[in-house]
Amino acid sequence: MKKFSWRGLSIIIFICVTAFYLAPLAIPNLPEWWAQHKLKLGLDLKGGMQILLEVDTSALSAADARGAVDQNIKIIRERIDQFGVAEPSIQKLGENRIMVQLPGVSDFQAAENLIKQTAMLEFKVVAQPDEAKRVLDTIDANINANLSFFPALAELDKLDKEIVVDTLNADTTPAGQGVFSSLIRPGEMGYEVSWDNVRLINELLADSLFKQAVPAGWQLALERSETATSREDRALHVLSSAVELSGADISRAKVEYGSSTSTDPRIANKPYISIEMKREGARKFEQVTNDNVGKRLAIVLDDVVYSAPNIQERIAGGRAQITGRFTSQEANELAIVLNTGNLIAPISPASTSIIGATLGADSIKSGSMAGLIGLIVVMFFMLVYYKVGGFVTDFALIFNVGFILAMLTAFGATLTLPGIAGIILTIGMAVDANVLVFERIREELDQGKTPRSACDAGYKRATITVWDANITTLIAAIVLYQFGTGPIRGFAVTLTIGIIGSMFCALVFVRSIFDTFIITGTKKTLSL
Repeated sequence: MKKFSWRGLSIIIFICVTAFYLAPLAIPNLPEWWAQHKLKLGLDLKGGMQILLEVDTSALSAADARGAVDQNIKIIRERIDQFGVAEPSIQKLGENRIMVQLPGVSDFQAAENLIKQTAMLEFKVVAQPDEAKRVLDTIDANINANLSFFPALAELDKLDKEIVVDTLNADTTPAGQGVFSSLIRPGEMGYEVSWDNVRLINELLADSLFKQAVPAGWQLALERSETATSREDRALHVLSSAVELSGADISRAKVEYGSSTSTDPRIANKPYISIEMKREGARKFEQVTNDNVGKRLAIVLDDVVYSAPNIQERIAGGRAQITGRFTSQEANELAIVLNTGNLIAPISPASTSIIGATLGADSIKSGSMAGLIGLIVVMFFMLVYYKVGGFVTDFALIFNVGFILAMLTAFGATLTLPGIAGIILTIGMAVDANVLVFERIREELDQGKTPRSACDAGYKRATITVWDANITTLIAAIVLYQFGTGPIRGFAVTLTIGIIGSMFCALVFVRSIFDTFIITGTKKTLSL
């Protein structure tokens, strides 16, 4: 019975693993579970987006400011991971800057919006009609008393008076119609703003002086538009400023799709966001719905009302829905932001660079050509100088390069231009171990030993040297990975994998081929 060989088993595993992860690069129409294991290309090869973000820590204390950038990096990374970007590079630059590289991204605006979005989620009770009327009357009175502070409204008031003088021969606006109230009109669910007045209302809602004109305990908020460019009327809500629940009470948010047979027009055949609340949040939600039956509860995100459903009864269980006229992508992005939380400090893009696919294709072509030329030259040298031994080394070298690409795929790493440089360097280092072994074998053959004994002695004497040379290089690669960033780490990863693969090929793979096919029987010579 033939003795079991661990060397043979390890070679079989080596070949099978390499073939499994390289197959998606060459074979189309593989099963999904297999095809998903595909080599990822970096920003410099695939193209994509690079954003330099500035973190504003001016409103934070010194202690909070120190950790704000690191916390923002964590949140940004979570958002990008859920967005589906393969191997993003996110790193801190200086004290308050973050560099984000997103390879393969095509929707640049969506990615930028997702990164910088704050997503302050709040649940607030909508004012009853009589309460809303009193709030608007108070706003009108406060504005009329300080009209000079609102140039746009003063101009509007002057224009209205001219119209009234022409038509009614009067010098005042109609009774009960204040300057602000003239911009809105009663609607089905409260008040509405025509498209022509939406821009002015938005400016007023963001004006700190206007906020002072709103009576304490109340606020105004527009409802979300269908799209950013739609010219449609918008609902205006008068809300209690008390926050009944916030985003901190949310445990999970996910996108769902309403059935086409649903009787609720807000979700029928449309995407919506289903949210689950934490234990304390569920208790608050149950309490607020119990105390406000018959009223409406607005779901407000970044001071924009997404929906304001009626509370029919007390709701237990801590589940709710955010409905709105958004696309599947918008719903998905909103769910990501809700799941990852708010940024600790606001950020703004300092610069944005788009790297096109053409540059990536040129980089791939140049890098591949350099690697191919290096591989051919090394293989030709080994074949000429070491004959059959060189041929075996070349055979193992091809497997070694494949092994590097396979391991990058297996670990979900990204191939970059510095990574290609690491592969090219590995090609030279891969044959170095074989050169040491072959020279030792030549020395043993010169002393008159048989090919079998010369091979055994050569490997025995050269192994220690091979280990020393490769371990020192491996230590350097580990240090580069630990303390380097971006491209340097990519170089270190491919170099590390290449070192491990080259040692296996030299000491196990090539040795096994020699023992099995070259040094057979009583062979007297060795082509080396």
